[in-house]
Amino acid sequence: MGERCAEEMAGCLHVARGRLAAACLVAAGWLTAPAPAVAQDEPRCVVICAPELKVEPTWTIENLGGARRVEVDGQIESIGAGSVFELVLALDIPTTIPRVGFTFETIFSPFVSDNSVEIESEFNFHLFDTRHTGGWVSSHVDVVDQFSPGETPGASSYTHKLDFEWDTAFHVFNRLPQGHWLRNVEAEVSLDYLATGLPKAGDVIGGTRFLDNANPWSFSMLMIIPLAPLAP
Repeated sequence: MGERCAEEMAGCLHVARGRLAAACLVAAGWLTAPAPAVAQDEPRCVVICAPELKVEPTWTIENLGGARRVEVDGQIESIGAGSVFELVLALDIPTTIPRVGFTFETIFSPFVSDNSVEIESEFNFHLFDTRHTGGWVSSHVDVVDQFSPGETPGASSYTHKLDFEWDTAFHVFNRLPQGHWLRNVEAEVSLDYLATGLPKAGDVIGGTRFLDNANPWSFSMLMIIPLAPLAP
């Protein structure tokens, strides 16, 4: 009788050890398994996302849409459209807020003798993006705080100005494979309206008397080249 009980107890212990070993294997497999796809696809940011640094060679046509008259030493002259090359260093900050982003830019004209630096802080509202155009076109409007040299009588050397922009980008290398840095290079056009901080008719600045309000319109053509990350 005692031997039978001992044999049954040994059998029970053997079964228990087997079940414990199986449970340990299942637990180990669960712990070492890769995370589910849902976890792997979770957003990488909360509200503010990783910034993207870009350089933007820009050709700008100023005084767009009509000449303005000025008087210099008693002579009336006309200021028409003119072009200038600018180099822009931009920091784009995407957000998880639908259609909203921010951009900070430093702008200078390397081929102009009076090479003053401008700083812009932009609120971007995206009208549509590449998801709506098969990957080819995106567009946004910006409300901009432009900090640049003062242009009105009695102004400080630098003043804040309110600027409105409408930017449309063409993703010309969209057919390149994902991860290729050139895929993120864009050609863009931009229409600007500088709402404040420009001379008005009757203002006299440095011996120049403005007979008309200064022209607030400009049009830019630029390339957007990613610097970091190269393949955002």
